[in-house]
Amino acid sequence: MRDHMRVVVQGGGRGGRRPGLAGVLWGAAELTVTVGVVVLLLVVHQVWWTNRQALAGAREEVRELERRWTVPSDSASASDPDFDSDLDSGAGAGAGASAGPLPSGAPAVSASRTPAPAKESAYGVLRIPRLGVVVPVAQGVDKRAVLDRGYAGHYPGTAQPGAQGNFALAGHRNTHGEPFRYINRLRAGDELIVDVRGQRYTYVVGRTLAQTSERDTGVIAPVPRSTVRPEYGYDEPGAYITLTTCTPEYTSKYRLVVWGTMKR
Repeated sequence: MRDHMRVVVQGGGRGGRRPGLAGVLWGAAELTVTVGVVVLLLVVHQVWWTNRQALAGAREEVRELERRWTVPSDSASASDPDFDSDLDSGAGAGAGASAGPLPSGAPAVSASRTPAPAKESAYGVLRIPRLGVVVPVAQGVDKRAVLDRGYAGHYPGTAQPGAQGNFALAGHRNTHGEPFRYINRLRAGDELIVDVRGQRYTYVVGRTLAQTSERDTGVIAPVPRSTVRPEYGYDEPGAYITLTTCTPEYTSKYRLVVWGTMKR
């Protein structure tokens, strides 16, 4: 009878700690999934939503500029606040301009005495037919006020469109409208068209520099030539255009450069 009276007890010892460990693992898994979702949403916002916003805003700005340009020339100065008679914000900057890293600065250069647009305002339109790009050109290369709006930013101190010297522009390659994403596809002979209130300036792509330092300000000098890779650039004065953007994609470590000369 004693054999039938035995009581078997289960679930003691180490097994009692398993539910706690499982709970920790489950909580860690939930946290990982939550963090992953948040990161994914941030990526979607940065890559997709900012592009949509910037593209829409840039297209609207192009339409607004073209609408203003239909205003008779007699009332142009009164109706267009984008142009400033002062020359200290762009084309009139001379030896006093300071050098700095691309795209947040520009070298000391001399430029034409063309009236300069107001700081951080859109005043022109850049068209790149090969890429289907139509983007406003704004004065300055401030990230938030200009580049993040999907605009091409005009380096202060460089020449104005159509003038002798170097009309130098910066633009995002990824996010915020990414107007310069595919400028690496441009080839010699492709056209770069700049419209500024009734004037059209056509440049022809001549040379490219696939990669250089962010501090290579020689690429936006009046006669552009890389100070990092001096075998790339030009030797003689002329009317140039320069497009700069970050490379490789989704990084800002280096700069990609495209140069063109004005079509005569």
